[in-house]
Amino acid sequence: MVALSLKKNLLTLVLVGILLGFVPGYVKGQNCGCAANLCCSQFGFCGTGNAYCGPGCKEGPCTSGSPTKPSTNGGSIANIVTQDFFNGIINQAAASCAEKNFYTRAAFLDALNSFNQFGNLGSTDDSKREIAAFFARVTHETGHFCYIEEVNGASQDYCDKTHRQYPCNPNKKYFGRGPLQVTWNYNYGAAGPSIKIDLLNSPETVATDVAVSFKTALWFWKTNVRPVVSQGFGATIRANNGDIECNGGNPSTVQARVQYYIQYCNQLGLLQAIISLARSTICLLVCTNACFDLMFGVEGNK
Repeated sequence: MVALSLKKNLLTLVLVGILLGFVPGYVKGQNCGCAANLCCSQFGFCGTGNAYCGPGCKEGPCTSGSPTKPSTNGGSIANIVTQDFFNGIINQAAASCAEKNFYTRAAFLDALNSFNQFGNLGSTDDSKREIAAFFARVTHETGHFCYIEEVNGASQDYCDKTHRQYPCNPNKKYFGRGPLQVTWNYNYGAAGPSIKIDLLNSPETVATDVAVSFKTALWFWKTNVRPVVSQGFGATIRANNGDIECNGGNPSTVQARVQYYIQYCNQLGLLQAIISLARSTICLLVCTNACFDLMFGVEGNK
């Protein structure tokens, strides 16, 4: 991506926003799938207070009567995440990568049976955007499905003793594993019951059982990322790595994630003309949502 001045970035992004104003039905909120303590407003955003939990509240602890539970759109993720799409990621892994045959499309699709709202809320385009965002993250974390475990992860200490609900097993390591490189004892501990495996005492299963690997990644996405997807692609980056990458923490990594996201949006037939215009002008601080966000076509929080 060509580095441009922030002024030129913002100018072009404003132009993108103007163009999007002429795309019917595009500038809108995303269906929520909020965290349990948040409400989904009538406009499809997560939050608290009367604006979110009052009239029109669609999900969560609504104060104005029974909420409407999110429903799936009935689309087929298998028709979006085709074998060609999946192979297109794996085939970019280094030839020397000995682990690139671990991840399979079949295992991914099988894991979806436990997380049937993934990529299945809102319109078909909404589904494609979430899928593109997920695989952009996976691609960067695993080096195109090359890595199963974090490089040199065993030498790191990922035991947070303040999370007493999930006490560390002194004989286990909680470094990054799987498609989203899930890390820390509290993530392994919380994910386990959801997929019916004691990951706190057997975290290595995420690196040896591909079905468990994808289920753990989808659990992490559902728990930590889905509640903020309505805030834009930048928010999904912040939900994973916060200030480690955002607010100038690691702009090159943010840049790489955005490039993958754009690549997959293109492959899935989304925003082709607009992406072509904005390819080299995305704000490098995208995870602050200070710029126009390409993921959902809404202006990020400033």
